[in-house]
Amino acid sequence: MDWIWMLIWFVTYAVGAVLYEIYIVHMFQQNSYKPREYREWMQVRSNVGRLLGKSLYAVISLPLVLVGNTGCLIAACVMNAMTILVNKPRQAKKPLVYTMRVRRMLVTTTVLYVVGMLLSLAAGAYRERVCGGILLALFLVQPFLILLVNWINRPLEQAIDRHYVADAARILREMPNLTVIGVTGSYGKTSVKYFLNTLLSSRFNVLQTPGNYNTTLGVVRTIREQMKPFHEIFICEMGAREVGDIKEICDLVHPDHGIITSIGPQHLQSFHTIENIIGTKFELADAVPAEGRVFLNYDNGYIRGHKIDKNVVSYGTTGGDVAYRAYDIAVSPNGSTFKMRDEQGGEYEFHTRLVGNHNVQNIAGAIAVAHTLGIPMEKLRYPVKQLESVPHRLQLSRQGGRILLDDSYNSNKNGFMAALDTLGMFKELRILMTPGMVELGEKQYSENKEVGVYAADRCDYAVLVGREQTKPIQDGLLEAGFARSRMIVVDSLQEAFQMVNAIPDERQKVVLIENDLPDNYA
Repeated sequence: MDWIWMLIWFVTYAVGAVLYEIYIVHMFQQNSYKPREYREWMQVRSNVGRLLGKSLYAVISLPLVLVGNTGCLIAACVMNAMTILVNKPRQAKKPLVYTMRVRRMLVTTTVLYVVGMLLSLAAGAYRERVCGGILLALFLVQPFLILLVNWINRPLEQAIDRHYVADAARILREMPNLTVIGVTGSYGKTSVKYFLNTLLSSRFNVLQTPGNYNTTLGVVRTIREQMKPFHEIFICEMGAREVGDIKEICDLVHPDHGIITSIGPQHLQSFHTIENIIGTKFELADAVPAEGRVFLNYDNGYIRGHKIDKNVVSYGTTGGDVAYRAYDIAVSPNGSTFKMRDEQGGEYEFHTRLVGNHNVQNIAGAIAVAHTLGIPMEKLRYPVKQLESVPHRLQLSRQGGRILLDDSYNSNKNGFMAALDTLGMFKELRILMTPGMVELGEKQYSENKEVGVYAADRCDYAVLVGREQTKPIQDGLLEAGFARSRMIVVDSLQEAFQMVNAIPDERQKVVLIENDLPDNYA
């Protein structure tokens, strides 16, 4: 009978180990396959706890099975079942993509496990204990084992990457008339990319990098798989987590024009200083040729204060000496209206289904680029009206009688405050729902507390997800005189929605969902 339980144990342990391995690989992918960023992620206190929680039951299981009696075997199987349960894949904002690289990593990891098992077979009378020890060691070191796997596979991965990059460069060389527009920024770049694509597509054949394909290899994949000879404009979103990331993309695509949407302490944990972030974003401006144009959001102090020797076209919403200025912004549940002044002083009125100053600011940047490339302002009214919300970026919808402002994509202080400004414009019952912000390094507490202070007179209720994580926002709200009775702290997003429904107020509810933690922090 014991052999049956032993078989069950082995199968369930193997399933748990595979699920844990997949989770680790997913986190490594979430950190852009960069060992340094992955190691920094592992050092975050909440992530240490998460890793321990996912391996705890397996650690208990192995000593139990080595005891060998039936009761311990059954208990060990129960522990394995718990391991499977806590490592069961859940729905993710950015699910694990089973690229060839990921598959090669999984194969290499499996090979290391097999080698460990073969070594245990040579242990003679002690093979069970040796096998158990190896199994336990491999499970415990899995978060670090992935770094070894990455190192083993690195020469092959580098060779493959060089081949793909060279092929993408060849494709671009064969399209000398292609106009490349680079888009970067700490936030707003994806929205501007989508808006710009809509506006330019009214006249040109346009290709944009899809989704979050904003790394070098993401751009390479877009070019190799989607670029066609008939394309006239390529809108290339450029993301960065380290100094030099933007330059690397620019060295491949050679942008004719560039737009920098914003600069702020996004990914400060990996950049370390705001000066590094500024320098990295302006790598795009450095790459634009003398005859090209650099479009800069002058609402952003970091951008406005950084002088460059380029053909600058400025835009913004807050006044001042800018070439393209949006003003008289009005918000309703039906969208936003605003006026726009171009660099010749002409004035035009626009309507969009999108809400908020932040969206209008991004639309203004897209209008500036499209108009500069030859599309008359009058011809831009209709495509502006047709703009769709970028999913989870201040996306307006109605649900169960509520108005939802879904701004749940990874948040930052400036975007958070802009969303709060939008919430504050509504006359209905205003509810903030947020878990706060992450990846802010040493500014984690101060930035979250600041948005708490800012939120105090822009919402009627604050529903905060995570008791310890949102402590800075709680402190900020209370410091600004926000009533504790209107501050609700819960443990999960599901519970947050339940509490929103339970708020005793007859007015229509407007709920701002600000930030949904990235998968490696959720």
